[in-house]
Amino acid sequence: MTDLVTLTRTLAEPDRDLVVLAEGNTSMRTGDGEMLVKASGSKMATATEADFVAVRTQPLLDLVAAEESDDSLVNRVLLDARLDADTPKPSMEALLHALCLEEAGAEVVAHTHPTAVNGILCSDRAQELVAGALFPDQVVVMGRHTVLVPYADPGLALARAVRTELHRHIERHDRPPKVIYLVNHGIFVLAASTSEALAVTEMTVKAARILAGALAVGKPVYLTDAEAERIDTRPDELHRRRRLASREDR
Repeated sequence: MTDLVTLTRTLAEPDRDLVVLAEGNTSMRTGDGEMLVKASGSKMATATEADFVAVRTQPLLDLVAAEESDDSLVNRVLLDARLDADTPKPSMEALLHALCLEEAGAEVVAHTHPTAVNGILCSDRAQELVAGALFPDQVVVMGRHTVLVPYADPGLALARAVRTELHRHIERHDRPPKVIYLVNHGIFVLAASTSEALAVTEMTVKAARILAGALAVGKPVYLTDAEAERIDTRPDELHRRRRLASREDR
């Protein structure tokens, strides 16, 4: 859990401009069908081990796949999914964390609201974020393909919207994304380790800043499919990606 707490507090450092107040949340797979997720209302900047809740993921996945949409039901499922009834209530976005961990195979998930990214997600140019890669390291760290999810009410409705787009992406590309963009909301980063979660978040912010600069002076010029594929499969870049995912320094 130490790594998760460290990641959470690092993401909340003021200079990073990723979250303020009680925004954002993180999670980590802890075993078969179980995860640790940030408690509702706790602050990432001051997070301690007491701010994380051990939760069974299957009840959350079952709720997302069901048809009921009652707020009281969501609250009850979140509380009942806790391994220890004396621990705090999990974040409402635990539903999305369960999806990313169990249905996309992530080990660590980081959800933030970066100002640089939201400046685009809250505009009519949000689609440009998933239109292609702008530079090689974007491909290495974030992967070739990311997901854009239209705005949905945070909680159950958003989890269901993410589930639809996540399944569509995996069917199309045969692997899960590393970044899910949520229109008018923020980002979910899916990673193999806490160090990769931080690196992908940082690169997502850099990519958004570069895109904003490109949009300010003209039209973005994306790498061609062949160029992006070359970066995505080069042995040296695959080596860098493996080291990043395994917590080694690049």
